[in-house]
Amino acid sequence: MPAPLQQEFDFGRHVAALDAACRDRLRHLRQLVLDTASNTQGVGEIIECLKWGQPAFVTQNPRSGSTIRIDAVRGKAGTVAMYFICTSGLVEDFRERYRDTFRYEGNRALIFAADDPIPEPELRHCIAMALTRRLRR
Repeated sequence: MPAPLQQEFDFGRHVAALDAACRDRLRHLRQLVLDTASNTQGVGEIIECLKWGQPAFVTQNPRSGSTIRIDAVRGKAGTVAMYFICTSGLVEDFRERYRDTFRYEGNRALIFAADDPIPEPELRHCIAMALTRRLRR
């Protein structure tokens, strides 16, 4: 069942209640998604919204890819995640390519603790794969 798309969304207000480490990390991940989207051929317009109560990035025109969500991980202080649709096979592809580069949560997320360095080139590649998933099928 698809989550309702909420167009009215204020990212700053959404992350304001989080601890500073999570807030900073989520802002960084958000910027990586937006930068990667604008520099990846075929992605087109990105809609920033809430899905399942989490900040989400949806390819709108054209519908080139799969939704990416980011949020703090409940019950794990200072930890954030980048979520992907679990049935998309994307996380399995990431794990195959970057086995030791990321921490994974099943077939749905990449996990980042506040003190983990973010492997930006590899993460940008994963983001681009998600945002162009439908173009590659």
